[in-house]
Amino acid sequence: MFEKRIIPANPLQAGFPADAATLDRIKSVKVSLAFLPLKRPISDAKVLTGRQKPLTEVAFLFAEIETEGGYSGLGISYSKRAGGPGLYAHAREIAGNLIGEDPSDIARLWTKLAWAGASVGRSGLATQAIAAFDIALWDMKAKRAGLPLAKLIGAHKDTVRCYNTSGGFLSSPIEEVLENCQASVASGIGGIKLKVGQPDPMEDLRRVAAVREQLGDFPLMVDANQQWDRPTALRIGRIMEQFNLVWIEEPLDAYDAQGHAQLAAALDTPIASGEMLSSAQEHLELVQLDAVDFIQPDAPRVGGITQFLKIMTMAEQKHMKLAPHFFMELHIHLAAAYPHDSWVEHFDWLEPLFNERLELKDGRMVVPPRPGIGISLSDQAHAWTVSSETITA
Repeated sequence: MFEKRIIPANPLQAGFPADAATLDRIKSVKVSLAFLPLKRPISDAKVLTGRQKPLTEVAFLFAEIETEGGYSGLGISYSKRAGGPGLYAHAREIAGNLIGEDPSDIARLWTKLAWAGASVGRSGLATQAIAAFDIALWDMKAKRAGLPLAKLIGAHKDTVRCYNTSGGFLSSPIEEVLENCQASVASGIGGIKLKVGQPDPMEDLRRVAAVREQLGDFPLMVDANQQWDRPTALRIGRIMEQFNLVWIEEPLDAYDAQGHAQLAAALDTPIASGEMLSSAQEHLELVQLDAVDFIQPDAPRVGGITQFLKIMTMAEQKHMKLAPHFFMELHIHLAAAYPHDSWVEHFDWLEPLFNERLELKDGRMVVPPRPGIGISLSDQAHAWTVSSETITA
């Protein structure tokens, strides 16, 4: 289950610079595969429309990088329902390309890893595997500087507005959803997101109306998980204008940028999307077409922090708002480094993986003061690990 692989040290093959600017080198890379079981199966619209089965676990790829100088970094990627073993397999294949390299050359190393697996492309599973290494390198760089990641990048704020999703799934009856909403507000959450997109849109409207009545003017979002077609999204979107939503998320297929643009132009309610896209290039179309008001990249899905920063730069030019998907432990730093309005998504699912916890205050999440991303793997994370390999020089 746990393996160690040695990569021959050959500077010419490694392709790293040998001049005085290189201050440290990577000596080992450990990749691990773990499965986090959910407390109960959850369903969104994709399940109710028959396209997926209820979600019961999340697969995680961990990358732990160490250098000759004694520095270390932790990176994480993930997959839901399928793909976890594939991420791990690809990561194992390309990890050796980091041995002997200067860990500070993050953008160059991203490109090197992409070329190592060029035949499987620069999006999807390939970039999600690279993401774990990229995030680990950024974590290490911030630790080396003694700064939280947000401060290393350049923070625009020390707290970010925070909304909760995990209490509003369609697998929960409305009575339970209302209880979850009440508990979330009491915990310090600043917004509530509900899942919609059921085969019967009228049931969606009834659930949203019930939550709006309970919450009053409290920030409320909905997420259709790509299950509406264009006519349905426009019709239901117009009806939902009355609820004064912060946004309607993924009303259409994630790759229907033109449809999102038409919907954004037709509705007063802001449109949000981007979480299912797996490269910076795929987000470019959303930006160019003004297809969303809130762009929602997911750093592990797009290839890590290096690619996420490119998306932030593109979105900033259009004055779009930012609401990264999932993995709040990382995205709090990236959302804090965005100059325009941003939200971070609160999921407590991942908390058992880490020794640290994030702070909520007055509806906002606080950027942790710890160096790097500010997380370390818990004993539980190690207990859920099913396979691991360490690559050394």
